[in-house]
Amino acid sequence: MKKLSAVTMILAVTVVLAAPVWAEKPLTPESYPGAKVVDTNWVKSKHGNIKIYDVRKKGEYVEAHIAGAISSPYKEKSEKSADFDRSLDKLDLSDFPSNKSEPIVVQCNGARCWKSYKSTVWLVDDGYTNVHWYRDGFPEWKRAGLPVE
Repeated sequence: MKKLSAVTMILAVTVVLAAPVWAEKPLTPESYPGAKVVDTNWVKSKHGNIKIYDVRKKGEYVEAHIAGAISSPYKEKSEKSADFDRSLDKLDLSDFPSNKSEPIVVQCNGARCWKSYKSTVWLVDDGYTNVHWYRDGFPEWKRAGLPVE
C-alpha cells in the first residue's frame, strides 16, 4: 500500500510540475493602435508588391517561409504579454525600410506567436506609419496552399 501511495504521489507531482509545459501559449492581442491587422486574402492580394517581414527564428525561416519574405528575427526574452518589456528584446530596425511610411507586413507563427505582435508594437512606437500585422502568419499562409520557399 505504501508503494502505491508513493507512486501516486510521484505521478501527481510530475503532472503539477509539467502543467506549464502542456498549457497553451496565450493568444496575442487582436490589434494594436497604429497598425492594421490583415488576413491571408489581403496579404495574398499584395504579395509581390509589399515587403513581408518574417520575424520568426532564423532556423524556422530557413526551413520554410512565405515566398519573397525577408528574414528579420525578433529576439524575444520578455514575457508574452501586451505590456512586455521591450528593453529585454532585440529587433534590428536596419532590416526595415528607412522610409517609415513605406507599407510593410510583419508575420510569424500565428496568433500564439508573440514575435510579430511585439515587432508591430516596436515598429509603430518607433514611428512606422504603414505597418500591417499578419496575425495568422505563416501557418495560415501555408495552410491556404500559397507560395512558400
